[in-house]
Amino acid sequence: MSEKSPRRPNPRTRSAASAERPQVLPQAEGWTQAADAEGRPLLQFKQPRVKQPPQHLADMTLEERQAKAKEIGLPAFRAKQLSVHYFERHTTDPEQMTDLPKDKRAQIAEAFFPPLLTEVRRLKTDDGATIKFLWRLFDGALVESVLMRYPGRVTLCVSSQCGCGMNCPFCATGQNGLTRNMSAAEIVEQVVRANQVIAAGDLGGLQKKGHNAERVTNIVFMGMGEPLANYKRLMAAVHRMVDPAPEGLGMSARNITVSTVGLVPAIRKLAQEKVPVTFALSLHAPDDELRDELIPVNSRWKADEAIDAAYEYFQATGRRVSIEYALIKDMNDHPWRADLLAKKLNARGRGWVHVNPIPLNPTPGSIWTSSEPDVMREFVQRLEDAGIPCTLRDTRGKEIDGACGQLAADGDDEAAAEKVAVEQAGEAGQAGEAGQAGEAGQAGEAGQAGEAGQAGEAEQAAEGTSAS
Repeated sequence: MSEKSPRRPNPRTRSAASAERPQVLPQAEGWTQAADAEGRPLLQFKQPRVKQPPQHLADMTLEERQAKAKEIGLPAFRAKQLSVHYFERHTTDPEQMTDLPKDKRAQIAEAFFPPLLTEVRRLKTDDGATIKFLWRLFDGALVESVLMRYPGRVTLCVSSQCGCGMNCPFCATGQNGLTRNMSAAEIVEQVVRANQVIAAGDLGGLQKKGHNAERVTNIVFMGMGEPLANYKRLMAAVHRMVDPAPEGLGMSARNITVSTVGLVPAIRKLAQEKVPVTFALSLHAPDDELRDELIPVNSRWKADEAIDAAYEYFQATGRRVSIEYALIKDMNDHPWRADLLAKKLNARGRGWVHVNPIPLNPTPGSIWTSSEPDVMREFVQRLEDAGIPCTLRDTRGKEIDGACGQLAADGDDEAAAEKVAVEQAGEAGQAGEAGQAGEAGQAGEAGQAGEAGQAGEAEQAAEGTSAS
């Protein structure tokens, strides 16, 4: 829920907030920026060579699903049935898909629904209206997503990478580096699993009268990772989200926000896609001197280049752009920076952009804090006085480290994931032993039945009756 723009400060308040304040810089405060052999900030645009996730139904187009169905001996129309189950009913277990052949369900599970996300932990705040999920992926990598109910909508903040290679000093995710890109299906599965939670009645919060959202209505790519550094899989996931049901989730592209720290070539590529998602630029500083340190990718594409690309997105799509700006005490919250930001945005036109200042959310080990309330009010007021629409963003989930910039799998998360893995391994072992015991018992019974001249009936009973 976004706060209303603050009232205009009185002259005394403005004077106090505008008083000369120190300029804090990350490196001057002890942060060391990792660099490559040429001395440039160390950035990871490509993932390390790692094993890729198994292919899932959500990775495939409808034509690919039909081809896969034929591979396992199913007619092409079964692909549509599978899509209905997954995208409309949010069913992920073929054993619950009773209109599918019973003797094919194991093959269907293997071909279309390999396990992608294992829930390790969920934390709630805001009276249950905000839930943070910790997921373990097939290779043990950990990611997080955050589900939030607002009056009239349900928003899911999704991750697009395991870790992040952009190395921003105020972001917990960026400090852990990049493990790998997430697949399109791993991204989409976060939405499907969130919809299951909503359907089970596990998401709290008040619903707006007449808007009883029973599933995720809005998606923001503001979780772990730089979405545009995983461009191909990002766009595949977006297509699965906006494709009409049953080919996809049938969501509105306008309710999907893609955020980036400023990968200019990818922004321009996104502008040419025929999917009018909402675009957000994480700017955080209008001047290159500070942005070089706050957003290391600024060493490749400067602030003006990123703003130009954002404006080009508006021109190509007609969709108003959002500028994200984390307010950090004495670092980027000076009045002159608000004025410079407004000047740069207005120089490119009016009515094309909206600024979302965000109070900095604390991260473990960080020495920086959010701006003081009066400073935030003046920053917003200066932008509004210059004609820039502005909304001071609400920071949901910070009590559970689920707010912007706080998502990161730490040691406690890894320990929790290891515990779940051990428990599941134990359950699998018990299931295997039970299965073996059952098979042994069935074999003994079949042998006795055979001796009694009933072997044929026993064989039919073991095979069971297949659904058509």
